[in-house]
Amino acid sequence: MVELKRTPLYEEHRSAKAKLIDFGGWELPVQYSGVIEEHQTVRTKAGLFDVSHMGEIVVDGKEALEFVQMLITNDVRKLEDGKILYSPMCYPDGGIVDDLLVYRYDTTHFFLVVNASNTDKDFSWMLELSKSFDVSVHNVTDQYAQLALQGPLAETILQRISNVNLSQIKYYTFAHGELDGVQCLISRTGYTGEDGFEIYLSPEYAGVLWRKIIEVGAPDGVEPIGLGARDTLRFEACLPLYGNELGAEISPLEAGLGCFVKLDKAAFIGRDALRTQKEEGIPRKLVGLEMIGRGIARSHYPLQKNGVEIGFVTSGSFSPTLNKNIALGLIPTDQVVQGDVLDVLIRGKPVQAKIISPLFYKRSSQ
Repeated sequence: MVELKRTPLYEEHRSAKAKLIDFGGWELPVQYSGVIEEHQTVRTKAGLFDVSHMGEIVVDGKEALEFVQMLITNDVRKLEDGKILYSPMCYPDGGIVDDLLVYRYDTTHFFLVVNASNTDKDFSWMLELSKSFDVSVHNVTDQYAQLALQGPLAETILQRISNVNLSQIKYYTFAHGELDGVQCLISRTGYTGEDGFEIYLSPEYAGVLWRKIIEVGAPDGVEPIGLGARDTLRFEACLPLYGNELGAEISPLEAGLGCFVKLDKAAFIGRDALRTQKEEGIPRKLVGLEMIGRGIARSHYPLQKNGVEIGFVTSGSFSPTLNKNIALGLIPTDQVVQGDVLDVLIRGKPVQAKIISPLFYKRSSQ
């Protein structure tokens, strides 16, 4: 039996009596008080997440800009120093290797944040491709812990222990500063659909900062939040998850990420395949589904129309914000008709669901 990896905050989760699960080879908290309660805490107050399992890769060197530009579908040349962009990273056939955040320090230095389950694969992929460029690629995952404070009160709470003016860190920008005397990289990013920050720091200080944020945020109701609520929060905001909405067999155009695919920029891996797909017609589309019948549509459940299988559910759950069962599904583009009714096969039994917009939730300030 393979031993699960643990983040520097493992003992904090145990002390809080979190329910721990195997998540991609990591022993992580799925919930503390309960998924619905934790979900609402983030939507209305602020919640603290341990996301130290995420991967970090540094690209530096004379041709770092050219290398990253070739690697991703988005346009890093238009990114200013101190800012961040989101992008898919594709195979030559247009399938998705991973989706990632790119932090730009300058044209010779980039900090990439990738999905935990893909870190080793991504690093190997980048390392092989880097041989054609004057760059160095380093997997620095072990050098970082990562916390995320998310919710409408996140800035107010974090400012109490910050030596930088957090209001000056705009959405998808980052800065270096101290939180409770600890040196951190602070970025205004997140995976919940709410305002908030992701904080990168040395693993040795993770426990101290975790406890401090909970302490100073206690008057405002801040609580630790598990992976269960992280999933329902990102799902309501239609933020894709690798292995569900994204994968080697799904293109970013099919996943609804066309705005992050810059087909007019210089050659990047997958451009020809994606350009052909767009010209010939994107074959599948991600849709929202509202359950009409009783039941929850889980990931990879088949979708049928008139008894014929046409696609599958990518993610599905009870929505605490909407108080209904919803899902995302991938189906042929010519079958996408708002209001049409499909069948979700739940344990072999067809249950009706209506096609709706896939963006279930958007905070009012966005």
